[in-house]
Amino acid sequence: MTGKADDAVAPRWRPAALLPRDRAQDLLLVFVTGVLCFFACLSVIAALAADRAAGGWTAQLKGSATVVIRPVGGESPDDAAARAAAALAGLKGVAEARTLEKEKAEALVEPWLGPAAQLTDLPLPRLVTVQFDPRAARQPSAADLARALRAAGVDGVVDDHSRWETDIVHAGDTARAAALAAAALIGLAAIAVIAFATQAGLAARREIVEVLHLAGAEDRFIVALFQNRLAELAGLAGILGGGAAALVAAAARLMGGANGLTPVLPIAWTDLLAALLCPLIAAGVAAVATRITAARLVGEMP
Repeated sequence: MTGKADDAVAPRWRPAALLPRDRAQDLLLVFVTGVLCFFACLSVIAALAADRAAGGWTAQLKGSATVVIRPVGGESPDDAAARAAAALAGLKGVAEARTLEKEKAEALVEPWLGPAAQLTDLPLPRLVTVQFDPRAARQPSAADLARALRAAGVDGVVDDHSRWETDIVHAGDTARAAALAAAALIGLAAIAVIAFATQAGLAARREIVEVLHLAGAEDRFIVALFQNRLAELAGLAGILGGGAAALVAAAARLMGGANGLTPVLPIAWTDLLAALLCPLIAAGVAAVATRITAARLVGEMP
């Protein structure tokens, strides 16, 4: 009876882990790696948003054109613009052609001349905006629009925005490349941190490694101990960092209405899915970096 009571009260002996945990070092590694994962996820989300923004700008440029109307003879600018809009609206592949109001034309010029300029006294040209039908099999070219204007007896200059398209595509590619480069640099920094943590862990537990060697443990078994441990910590850091990045991106999406907090880089809800891959990538990178570093250091031990 006494023996059974003692067994019930006394805790059962459990073997300690072969690789003891260092709470201070583990927390520091999780914090640093989590911060790196946070910025890496934000960089990837920014790259996705930049790609979407560039695609949207290019689509808008390709789907529209602007015509500058120059009145001929005694015709008023408004009448010439109205005739041009009517001629272009009937062209196949054009969804809408309308005259830009004088107030809007003055608003476009005001940032360049300043609010003090007497815009009403300036002979501002009339503009006609043309929206193409995205469902059309073929959208009209600048030459098609110019022919339609000549047929209607209207003198106008067609701008199909093609000269801006290259700049927009280049800007989008640059923003996307910069964001991905930042994510890659952060990933390299994470690899360096994990490699340093592996080296420090092996140095602090050198006696344990030597005892395992004397006990007949193979190098791959010892390497696996560090690999699994650091992969677990990196995965936890990926969850924390990726989750924080997803929350920040979600807040930016919610605070700015339909286009998000930053309309220049519109964030979609699907972009937040990139954070789901962060723990897997972090754990995988940690496993590879730890295996390479630990295998080299264990191989150098006697």
